[in-house]
Amino acid sequence: MQSTNLKRIESIDILRGLVMIIMALDHTRDFFHNDAMVHDSLSLATTTPVLFFTRWITHFCAPVFVFLSGISASLSSRRKTKKEASRFLIKRGVWLIFVEIFIVTLGLTFNPFYSVIFLQVIWVIGLGMIFLGILMRFSSRGVILITGLILVFGHNLLDYASIPQKELVTELINIFFTAKFFVVTYSTQHAIIFLYAILPWAGLMMLGYGLSGWFINYLPEERKKKLLIAGLCVTAWFILLRLINQYGNPIPYSHQKSLFYTILSFINVEKYPPSLQYTCMTIGPALLLLSYFEHSKNVVVSFVKVYGRVPFFYYVLHFYILHTLLVITFYLQGYGSNDIVPKSSPFFFRPDNSGFSLEIVYVIWISAVLLLYFPCRWYSRYKKANKQKWWLHYL
Repeated sequence: MQSTNLKRIESIDILRGLVMIIMALDHTRDFFHNDAMVHDSLSLATTTPVLFFTRWITHFCAPVFVFLSGISASLSSRRKTKKEASRFLIKRGVWLIFVEIFIVTLGLTFNPFYSVIFLQVIWVIGLGMIFLGILMRFSSRGVILITGLILVFGHNLLDYASIPQKELVTELINIFFTAKFFVVTYSTQHAIIFLYAILPWAGLMMLGYGLSGWFINYLPEERKKKLLIAGLCVTAWFILLRLINQYGNPIPYSHQKSLFYTILSFINVEKYPPSLQYTCMTIGPALLLLSYFEHSKNVVVSFVKVYGRVPFFYYVLHFYILHTLLVITFYLQGYGSNDIVPKSSPFFFRPDNSGFSLEIVYVIWISAVLLLYFPCRWYSRYKKANKQKWWLHYL
C-alpha cells in the first residue's frame, strides 16, 4: 500500500542519532586515549577485549551514516522536480566537500596552516550526492540501486587484481577504490590523506537511495516487515561469506588462541576500504534496528532522536567540542607552547606521550555527548521554526 505521508521518518532519526553518539566515542579515543597513537586497537596481538569492542562498535557509524544519507537524499527530493532535486544534491555535495576540507579538518587538527587535510565520511557523502544528482537526471531509482549493488558487491574483485605500477593509475585506483590512509603530498609541508575510497562508499549511498522506496511507498507496518526480512538476510549473508572465507574481505578470519579471540577475528573485517563483509556486518543490523525503531517511543529514544535530527550540525560541532576539551586538558597537565605541535600526531595539542586510561576516555565521551545535547536541541527547533530559510537545507 502506498504512503503519501511526507512527515519525517522517526526511525531514521533515531538510528542516525544512535550512530552519531557512538561515533563520538571513536574520536574521543583518538584524542584522549594513551594508546590510540601507539597500537592498532583491533590488532589481536596487542588489544584487550574492552579496547577491541570500543573500536569495533564504532565500525557501524560511517556505513550507517552514509546509507541513511542516501535514503534522506531521496526523501528530501519528494517535493521537488527531478531537475530541482538533481541541482540541489549537486550543490549540497560541493558544499559538503568544502566543509570537509576547511571546517572539519580544522576542527580535527586545530592546525591553521592545514598541513594535513583529511578526507573522510563527509567527503564521500558529498561526492555521493554529486553522483546521485547526476544519475537521477538520467535514470530511475532502480538503476541507481543496481549501480550501488555492483559497486558494493564487486569492488572486492580488486583484491585479486594486479594493480598497474604507474603512478597516476595507482593513485586514481587508491582514491576511487582502495584508499586506506592513502597520502598525496602536494608540497614539502602539506598533504592530503584519503581515508575513504570514493566508489565503495558512494555505492553504499546509492543502495540507501535505491531502497528509499520502502519509506515512500509503504506504510509503517509493511515497511517494518520488509526491513526485518532484509536485515536478517544481509546479516546471514555476512555470516555465510565469513564462514566461506574466500571473498568479500581481503583478510580471512583465522583460529586464535581461544574461542573468544577467534570470534574477534571473525568480526574483524576491513573498513578501509569497506569490504563487502564489513558492509553486510554493519548494514544488516542497521536494517533490523530501523525495523525495531518503527514504533519505538520512550525517554531514551526521544533523547537519541535529538542528535539524529541535526546530524551535520552535530558532526561538525563535536570535533570542536572534543578538541577544545583536549586543549583544556593539555594545559591542565602542564604542557606549554613547545608541546602544541607533536612529532608524530596530526592533532595539535596532543603530545605524543599524552593521554588517559580508557575509563577516562569514556567519561570524556559521555560528557561531550551531554554537552552537545542542548545546542542540538536548540538547532533542531530553530530549523523546524524556520523551514522557509533556504540556507538551512544545506546544514
